[in-house]
Amino acid sequence: MDLTLIIFVVTFVTLMAIGMPVAYAVGLTAVVVTAFADFSLDGLIITIFHSTDNVNLLTIPFFVFAGAIMAEGGMARRLVDFAGLFVGWIRGGLSLVNILASTLFGAISGSSVADTASIGSVLIPEMERKGYPRSFGAVLTASASVQAILVPPSHNSVLFAIVANTAAVTIPAMFLAGIIPTLVLCVTLIVMCLIAARKNNYPKEERVELKRKIKIASDAIWGLITIVIISGGILSGFFTPTESGAIACIWAMFVTFFIYREYKLKDFPKLIHRTIKTVTMVMVLIAFAAAFGSVMTLVGLPQEISAALLSLSDNKYVILLIIN
Repeated sequence: MDLTLIIFVVTFVTLMAIGMPVAYAVGLTAVVVTAFADFSLDGLIITIFHSTDNVNLLTIPFFVFAGAIMAEGGMARRLVDFAGLFVGWIRGGLSLVNILASTLFGAISGSSVADTASIGSVLIPEMERKGYPRSFGAVLTASASVQAILVPPSHNSVLFAIVANTAAVTIPAMFLAGIIPTLVLCVTLIVMCLIAARKNNYPKEERVELKRKIKIASDAIWGLITIVIISGGILSGFFTPTESGAIACIWAMFVTFFIYREYKLKDFPKLIHRTIKTVTMVMVLIAFAAAFGSVMTLVGLPQEISAALLSLSDNKYVILLIIN
């Protein structure tokens, strides 16, 4: 291992160890190694700017904005109520509602952060009030929100497809690939919660009368239509992921301001500001990660890792198991 590679690893590990934010740690590591190894600083800057010059990245701000307005406009709460119609009456039903609501909202926002914030703010206090440990509610919400980075329109799938940049790894293909893992995770969490509910005697929710069921379902239908618009439109090829994000924003504003009418227009600038802050953090990370990856290739780290893995086995399944 040459000195440049050692500098690369030591700098990155040190910056992470002292608590520097990940985006700045990878960016500063790239700069330090570029300066030490006398790589082209101009080339590094071009890589940083070029990495965000991709129209497909517009998908992320669109879905972040759509998810934020739907969370604050009452859609998340209605999806929670809708999920309760199916599993609320089972012992530990509120935990199952948490899981299903995360599945539904994740299929709208594509963001675990938005999922956790919207579903958690509704269900964690309610679960605690009904006798669930607060730690259980918090951990369950965090675990269930992982579905949002698997199910379409996952932001992570968008980024992976853009970085891979191959004909086989497209955004729609990544979205399709995320459906079965999402269902597996959902079912696994449900089984674990059923076991925990029986063991700890968690409460059942009261059955809802038919009139109330109809009202809940009719309120939630607008959110469910959003899932059809986003996922159905992309997977059918009717519109691109970026177009889907733009349509999701328009639909979210229509439902929030003209159907539910709970959100105050005066709070709208604050929501836009929060969306911009979130998107900025993501874009900075993307830009610096591109620089990090470029420098990593120049110092030969991928080749070193590949050689180390292949020295253990040349069986693709063994390699995949080791990586996982």
